[in-house]
Amino acid sequence: MTVQPFVSPDLIRQRFSKAMSDMYREEVPLYGALMELVEQTNREVLSREPDIARQLANTGEIQRLDMERHGAIRVGTATELATLARLFAVMGMQPVGYYDLTPAGVPVHSTAFRAVHEAALQISPFRVFTSLLRLELIENPELRSFAESVLAQRSIFTAAALRLISQAETAGGLNEAEAAEFVLQALETFRWHHSATVTAAQYQTLSAQHRLIADVVAFKGPHINHLTPRTLDIDRVQEQMPAHGITPKAVIEGPPRRQCPILLRQTSFKALDEPIAFTDQGSVRGSHSARFGEIEQRGAALTPRGRALYDRLLNAAREELGDFPNEGNAARYNELMAQHFGEFPDSVEGMREQELAYFRYFATEKGLAAAGIGQSSLEDLLREGYVKAEPLVYEDFLPVSAAGIFQSNLGDAAQTHYGEHSNRQAFEQALGRATIDELALYAETQRRSIEECLAQLAR
Repeated sequence: MTVQPFVSPDLIRQRFSKAMSDMYREEVPLYGALMELVEQTNREVLSREPDIARQLANTGEIQRLDMERHGAIRVGTATELATLARLFAVMGMQPVGYYDLTPAGVPVHSTAFRAVHEAALQISPFRVFTSLLRLELIENPELRSFAESVLAQRSIFTAAALRLISQAETAGGLNEAEAAEFVLQALETFRWHHSATVTAAQYQTLSAQHRLIADVVAFKGPHINHLTPRTLDIDRVQEQMPAHGITPKAVIEGPPRRQCPILLRQTSFKALDEPIAFTDQGSVRGSHSARFGEIEQRGAALTPRGRALYDRLLNAAREELGDFPNEGNAARYNELMAQHFGEFPDSVEGMREQELAYFRYFATEKGLAAAGIGQSSLEDLLREGYVKAEPLVYEDFLPVSAAGIFQSNLGDAAQTHYGEHSNRQAFEQALGRATIDELALYAETQRRSIEECLAQLAR
């Protein structure tokens, strides 16, 4: 009997990402329009900006640009989160970072499941921003108990998905047929449900506490609430969205427009108002809004020093604004952001010299052709043009930006002030493991690239 080889977790992730995108395009037609706009914008940027095209070719990002996606889901219990961690592990995805959204009035804490090695990210950079509802923040004990009882009665995974997760864990992987079945079964966890699991009155009570609580508690499963393609010019996409029948949110979340993009910039279209059936309505239908479209532009990953500077400038701009960014103050907010971020160096050299960002290092053709440079310092090699530094792309998320996207789609009425502080320990206990420090991953990638570069030049 021939033993079939296992399919690489990276390839399973790549197939799952495509299947998710196809499903979401079918469920949310505006996502398809958004994809076309992003693809068109990226072609224009690559055509008119040869330096950007060259940089993406150097780093290998150009090969992954069209398949770049992140999704977002929200779950309600520790068991759901722990099982999701096992499901994502089959696809080579690990929990990176801890995000507390309660300071921005959103009762969840989160992590991002993604690949952690640059080689795996090249095959598929798919990420899922995964949030766990903080039931302890529901002030009314009766409502909290009701929410817990509703969540306890559901199972968000198919029996076949659970079986295949266990099989992958026991055997060490999945063969071709098993991997194909796993993708189909795992997809069911993220599918939209037109039927609620509560009555109309119960839904309204949950929604009155916080609209996100209703979104998590009132349905059979978590449903993917957005999928996000990566653009090379988010300002252009934001400007063009209305012409494609898409209404964008008021402001782009994250840093302002720069020559050298940093971290993550995000915008979205407003959540769709979709018909659903409550358990007591029969043929009469209600509605629920949760799913939206999002676009992102990714820039350089920042070091602890760079991130401290970013946080200080962002906080200063928001404090001077004195309110959540919205349609009424969008122009003023953009003005303040540009003003404050004038302090952040806007060149590769400036960010590298001040150790504000992480970089990948590549041997140039000149360096590979030269002799006797193996003992030179990295700075000397850079100065002589034997080595080139490219900013390391930020693979993760920003809690203030995530909360801003959530709030724009939940409505201003959903803004709540929670007295609780973050509770990373409780999140990791629910997850069943510690989350990975994203800054350590970037530092490790940078270190590997320097070693590989110097080894090439030594040969």
